[in-house]
Amino acid sequence: MALPLSASWTEALDDYALKLRGDSRTPATIRARREQLQHLARRIGVGPWEVSADALLAFVGSQEWMQETRRNRYACFREFWKWAKRTKRIDRNPAKHLPRVSASAPNPDPVPEQVYADAMKRSDERTRLIMRLAHDAGLRRGEIALIHSEDLRPDLLGWSLLVHGKGRKLRIIPLTPRLALDLRALPEGYAFPGAIDGHLSPRRVYELVDEVLPGPWSLHNLRHSFATNAHEASGGDVLTLRNLMGHASADTTGRYVRLSDARGRSVVYAAAGLAAPDKPTARLVAV
Repeated sequence: MALPLSASWTEALDDYALKLRGDSRTPATIRARREQLQHLARRIGVGPWEVSADALLAFVGSQEWMQETRRNRYACFREFWKWAKRTKRIDRNPAKHLPRVSASAPNPDPVPEQVYADAMKRSDERTRLIMRLAHDAGLRRGEIALIHSEDLRPDLLGWSLLVHGKGRKLRIIPLTPRLALDLRALPEGYAFPGAIDGHLSPRRVYELVDEVLPGPWSLHNLRHSFATNAHEASGGDVLTLRNLMGHASADTTGRYVRLSDARGRSVVYAAAGLAAPDKPTARLVAV
């Protein structure tokens, strides 16, 4: 049962947020860490400096988290209590003995093109643009939320977008003529205005797409669609795709790409001495 947030937890989270801000962590990261710790604080039953290793293990063991969620929560808890020990708030770190959780196996799951087309028809103009930015440019929800008119850049070949990525990392990606035209037609300022810092929150960006895409697909799966389509169109150029996706490692990029059925079938046919099957009709183009 969720309990009210105690004064000791409130003070601890405020101090920790200041520490993260001092480390130049992004507002999105600070919000996420606070929410993760608040979820624990409302259920653990004691203050932050009274949490024992056994109590923490009992709590995490009672949670039905997906593997990546569990991995992320454990990282948050380790970081929080490591800071607390370093600043002499505690003598022992209760998160020190949390088990290591390996990354989940790659499971690229692009949105089927017909599902995407149907969702586009059900959407309003704002949500369609958000979906296209994920599907046709590979942007994350946090990157979409931060798009500003000042980020549009003309170059010798067309228009590009300065993307504010994870960890405050910047990258420039080329825009299709249609995306560039639609972004340039918006009023000056944030592309998606909102009440938080002048723009929609990443969560709200995600929710708008979630309202029109049927489960199990989400905005993140549209990024899988971009990665898969771009990988196929480039003949498997992972280095270019890594830069477009904003990944530090090509291994991470590979987790987003599902090899096309046509390519796999062609290899099997060739191995059997058969001619490659006819290619399917061209994929649907975003409207």
